Amino acid sequence: MTLSDALTQYITVRRALGTRLQEPAMTLGHFVEFLDREKAEFITTELAIRWAQQPQHVQQATWTRRFTMVRRFAAWLVSFDPRTEVPPKRLLNARHRRSKPHIYTSEEIGRLMAEAARLPSPKGLRAFTYVTLIGLLASSGLRPGEALALDWRDVDLQNGILAIRNTKFGKSRFVPIGEGTRRALIRYATQRNGRFVHHPTDPFLVSEDGTRLRGYVARRTFAKVSLATGVRAVAGERRIGRGPRLQDMRHTFATEKLIEWYRAGLDVTREMPKLATYLGHTDISHTYWYIEAVPELLHLATEHMSRRGGTR
Repeated sequence: MTLSDALTQYITVRRALGTRLQEPAMTLGHFVEFLDREKAEFITTELAIRWAQQPQHVQQATWTRRFTMVRRFAAWLVSFDPRTEVPPKRLLNARHRRSKPHIYTSEEIGRLMAEAARLPSPKGLRAFTYVTLIGLLASSGLRPGEALALDWRDVDLQNGILAIRNTKFGKSRFVPIGEGTRRALIRYATQRNGRFVHHPTDPFLVSEDGTRLRGYVARRTFAKVSLATGVRAVAGERRIGRGPRLQDMRHTFATEKLIEWYRAGLDVTREMPKLATYLGHTDISHTYWYIEAVPELLHLATEHMSRRGGTR
């Protein structure tokens, strides 16, 4: 069995167990091509490390992610090919640190949506999809993966409610959306239905050919849009630059809501569980993280606590 055949079987088995494995399938494909160029017949730790560290001007976490994908593949493959070396677990371990969120301004979001509307789009749907995706994330606080996983049955356009099913940590929830967002989704649905017939389990947000928009494609396209608008900075030889991500739309939503509550004089401690539930956090500490991560929020929280202390 060649390494290419082994990878095909590995991906098939993992997907049969319910894993989508989109990014790993593509990334491991590049790894197998690298092994082929090296004329290697089996995986070694040295080759795994050398390949994982190929990308320059990236965070060590990227090397760790690539290395981990290879390690999992090798751990499966060694049962079929004893020559396979399974790299040690923490050889390229990067300590996980939450990136400081970028809080988008309304002007930045407007520029991003305007640039997305200019994306090359033979059928006119690709550009419309990205405009809708950016607007939906900015106005709802969904995780990017949650928005991309929406099916038609999950989008109640009449009542303005989204059903988020079996998302991160296996939780499901209902997310109400504002009237402006509901109307924007109706406009998108009208455009989409003019090109493709849909069924309840079909994806809501689609690519130009009518298939579900893939996460890694959406992230890369958004990075290019961000670069074109100046929101994302050029970084060395990286074609997509470095900077704000789609995920930061969620951070922006949460931050703006907290700032709104503080400025309105509400007791944020009492309101916080509502936001945690809305965002789908399993631990309220994940929601409180925004206060520490955003200087303005920390300042507002300090002022709030000082006022409360002064009234005692």
